[in-house]
Amino acid sequence: MSGSDTAVVLPEQVRTELRRGVRSVLIDTAALRLVRERFDDAQAGALRRYLEASQSANTLRAYRTDWIAWAAWCATEHRQALPADPLDVAVYLAAAADARRDNGTWAFSPATLDRKSAAIAAVHAANGLASPTRSDVVRLTLRGIRRTRRSTPTRKRPVLLHTLDQLLAQLPAPGWPAEPARRRDALALLVGFAGALRRSELAALRISDVHARTDHTTGEPLLVVHLPTTKTDPTGVAEQRIALPRGKHPHTCPVCAFADWVRLLEVHAEAGDQGARELAHANLADDTAIHRCHGFTGTPLSADPLRPLFPTINRHGSIGATALSGRAVAELVKRYAARAGLDPTLFSGHSLRAGFATQAALGGASDREIMRQGRWANPRTVHGYIRTANPLEDNAVTKLGL
Repeated sequence: MSGSDTAVVLPEQVRTELRRGVRSVLIDTAALRLVRERFDDAQAGALRRYLEASQSANTLRAYRTDWIAWAAWCATEHRQALPADPLDVAVYLAAAADARRDNGTWAFSPATLDRKSAAIAAVHAANGLASPTRSDVVRLTLRGIRRTRRSTPTRKRPVLLHTLDQLLAQLPAPGWPAEPARRRDALALLVGFAGALRRSELAALRISDVHARTDHTTGEPLLVVHLPTTKTDPTGVAEQRIALPRGKHPHTCPVCAFADWVRLLEVHAEAGDQGARELAHANLADDTAIHRCHGFTGTPLSADPLRPLFPTINRHGSIGATALSGRAVAELVKRYAARAGLDPTLFSGHSLRAGFATQAALGGASDREIMRQGRWANPRTVHGYIRTANPLEDNAVTKLGL
């Protein structure tokens, strides 16, 4: 067993299956071949497309990697991957649990092994087969691994308000060609933090998802962000929304950052890179110490339902048509952490979401308030952030008189 799935040498029969272009391991390809025989290509293609869309891209990517590793192991050991013998699955998981990296650390965490088991079960279910992972030998093997490999979950460091200031201070200097990235990245950091967004939610946002409204208590603009899909609402039926008010300070104001970014995008849509370059040079003298969101009422770019809020940008300042990936959002946070002199390995895309909950708890927000903005359904999750923020809050140890 290799210490890494990606290092597995795939047998030729596995490579042959992959070359057939199967993008999802959760689809019964044999059944789809029968569909193509009975229906025309357009109908069969539509069915396949919607079946593939039934799972998130991250889930499919993880399950695909796990299934390739399982199929390769079976081919090497002359075992059958589908349908699988429960004992084979148990031996495979046990071997994976003992695998180590070159530096001596465990190659797979118990959570990763649970996911490997789930991937095998999902592929069996997709092919109308009973899951081998429900057998006692597999369940007891996983339980034994968890009991043997007890460890504290590795949590990434939250981006608190002072950390956010450090990251924003590392934005590129105004001017071309870094101006598009400067405005986009500032908005991504502020929206991810204030909106308590997961990296996948941040990457999936479209400009049409962001609506400018007025805070009737202050008369100032605010942003209402519609989340089309989330981890807990993958179909979007809940129509989750978050509100982003005007910030106290211009450099941490999400509304100012959004207004700055869409202003550049509007010019780019009309005049291309040359127009955006001219705007960047013209704005060098702008005073960024004052709010730029006064009177902001939105952007005509919202009429395009497919335009990403956070598109890719190359090193020459050219703005692409495709959205950043969730992984790119995580790399963005790590990159600015490194520029600020912080250890980038301690941060991830989740650091913005964790930072919101922790900072809100430090600021005295109630559980209900934190759960509402962060869309947490389980109070225990929020309590974990609160304990991290202030372990002595509501703690009887302070009453002991020591």
